[in-house]
Amino acid sequence: MKTTKLILAVGILNMIGCFSAFAQTQSKPIKVSHAEPIFQDLVRDLGARKGEKEFNLGADFSSGKNYRENGYLAEYEFAPMNRLGLEIETDFSFFSPRNNATKDQIQGNRLDGLRLSAQYTFFVSEKSQTSLALGYTQVIEFTDFKNYGKGKFITGLVYSPFFIAAKKWGSHIHTLVYTYPMIQHQLGENNTPVDWQINSSVMYSLPNSGHFIGMEVNKEISHGKMLVTLRPQVKIKLNSHFAVGIVTGIPVSHQDESISSFFRLIYEL
Repeated sequence: MKTTKLILAVGILNMIGCFSAFAQTQSKPIKVSHAEPIFQDLVRDLGARKGEKEFNLGADFSSGKNYRENGYLAEYEFAPMNRLGLEIETDFSFFSPRNNATKDQIQGNRLDGLRLSAQYTFFVSEKSQTSLALGYTQVIEFTDFKNYGKGKFITGLVYSPFFIAAKKWGSHIHTLVYTYPMIQHQLGENNTPVDWQINSSVMYSLPNSGHFIGMEVNKEISHGKMLVTLRPQVKIKLNSHFAVGIVTGIPVSHQDESISSFFRLIYEL
């Protein structure tokens, strides 16, 4: 009798454990692992799960015909609910003259803007290893530091609804397309010019490492011209929380720009 009761108790405990594991599994939606581009990164992982958080610091070093530019960014992204990602980002630019240019001939140092973004993954297919997402970014642009207190603090707004499609091919190859218009509204002006960004990437994730190498292609359509920049890159996963991304920017159609470099430190909470 005691043996029967013991077996029954063990069976009930096993059933409770199985049900608990099943419930936990069901609470997490399906998520396909896609390699995220480093330069034009996403608001959050596609198929984000509630509670995910990430903090990034970035540095961009580039130069034009008459200037050198050092750019810096800080961004915080999180998922308040399954498949929804939110992000806040600040971007700074600092310019110095080159080739005998004067400070009056180059842009002023500034807080470029405050970026507020939301992204929702509306389709995830484990069978086809595909994810699709829609989102929106609102950019608030600010005047140069030297103009603070002399006029408008906020100089413009940029509206950018976006679409993302990503597919994983086999175990290690990842492709992604990220496209959006940039509807620009300079305060005090009536016209709203529209530029387009079409960003695509192909990545190879190294087996059992968390590292990946790949190519990001950034295409900007502005005033009827397409400007293309190739960005070979590598992401090195340092541990379960930290990773570093290294990117080289190679302008294909910008005659006035030279090769640039970009670094991103990623901390996943």
